[in-house]
Amino acid sequence: MTGPESSRLPDGFAVRLDPGCLRPGPRHLLGGSPMRLLTLSPAAVALVDEAGTVTVRDAATAGLARRLLDTGLATPVALAAKETREITVVVPVRDDQAGVDRLLRALPALPVVVVDDGSAEPIRVPDDPAVRLLRLPENRGPAHARNRGAALAATELVAFLDADTVPLPGWAGILTARFADPTVAVAAPRIVGLVDAPWTRPVARYAGLHSSLDMGPRPAAARPGSPVAYVPSAAMLVRRKAFEAVGGFDEALRVAEDVDLCWRLADAGWTVRYEPAARVAHDHRTTVAALLRRRRFYGTGAAELARRHGPHAAPVVTSVPTALAAGGLLSGTRVGLAGAAAIHGWTFLRRRDRLREVPRTDAVAARITVRAAWFGLQQGFAAMLRHYWPATVAGALVSRRVRRRVLIIAAVEPALTWAAAVHREPSAPHPDPVTWAVLHRLDDLAYGFGVWQGAAARGGRGALRPKVTR
Repeated sequence: MTGPESSRLPDGFAVRLDPGCLRPGPRHLLGGSPMRLLTLSPAAVALVDEAGTVTVRDAATAGLARRLLDTGLATPVALAAKETREITVVVPVRDDQAGVDRLLRALPALPVVVVDDGSAEPIRVPDDPAVRLLRLPENRGPAHARNRGAALAATELVAFLDADTVPLPGWAGILTARFADPTVAVAAPRIVGLVDAPWTRPVARYAGLHSSLDMGPRPAAARPGSPVAYVPSAAMLVRRKAFEAVGGFDEALRVAEDVDLCWRLADAGWTVRYEPAARVAHDHRTTVAALLRRRRFYGTGAAELARRHGPHAAPVVTSVPTALAAGGLLSGTRVGLAGAAAIHGWTFLRRRDRLREVPRTDAVAARITVRAAWFGLQQGFAAMLRHYWPATVAGALVSRRVRRRVLIIAAVEPALTWAAAVHREPSAPHPDPVTWAVLHRLDDLAYGFGVWQGAAARGGRGALRPKVTR
């Protein structure tokens, strides 16, 4: 048995309805990913307070809180920071002495295992009984180094921190509190730009707002197919029992080993929890070349993920009606636009029929339909310019109409992402829209190139195959 032995939440544990959850009436909750409708019994309604919080006091509240968590309709309420003495920090490193020195200064009073993964010049650590150094004779990748370090830990929880990170105050206590839920195997912080990074550089500003390590401002359960599909291994806290039960990181992987671990844990019944209230700073790339090399490298892992996890790694997840409607809108033709309108109208009527017992049925069905249409369009934009850019470029070269559409989409899509980033982080330094658009296009091209490179090297098309449902 590799999954948790019990899912019973302890007394005092509290969950709160997710901000994205719709509550058209006291008995009806609509949300999660994939979206679902949950109808509460009158007795269950009484267990939810005015703030949308359920506090575990008995079997009934424990069952309701668990159901809300498992459906993605609620997230845990932030708890007071816990003691962190039961944590061992594992730091895999290769050729980054300055990073190790900086990280160790930020880790007082915690046992640390530094794993030197075959550095050209051996890593040094201070003469401190709390810091242990393990030197590996050859470089075998971060997955192997993390596993070797975790094997030396005697604590219940193990934190993995890369040498180019710096945890911010309170990170460990916030993450430790998440393990009050016995199903949680991993709790991960939000990864932000390093405070003393050279923010005057456009690339640093872009990376700080659009890092592939930053999972955003909202807490979530990370699972395949959800808005937060995984959490990065650059900074994560794991329950050692769960980590060992699934075999730790797969040492055959030098990229995407964190995605693979999260998905194996999810398949085994464990929960991976993303908690942005905890923060760890990361020394982001600050040059265009370094940024694009890293994005291409990440892209190469998609093919292996597809081979191991099948549709979990699909670049696009959609239904036939949504795909047809998005294609019609992207075509810009009268026939395409009329077809998209007809499909969305039909979808609205179907949703209205399914939600007929929900208060304000028309308004709720319309809101869901609009949101689904917008998401489908965004997926189409991203797929054309990221995973399928070679086909997009080929089409633009042979067709003037396609070329016009591509140019419009290539300008509109980064404008939307820039506006979303400014809205999400209004106080952060932002690159100007033109700089953002250029870097964003290069970013997508580099990642897409990596996906195709990985697919060619492994002889598989899984990383490029969309998942289409009825």
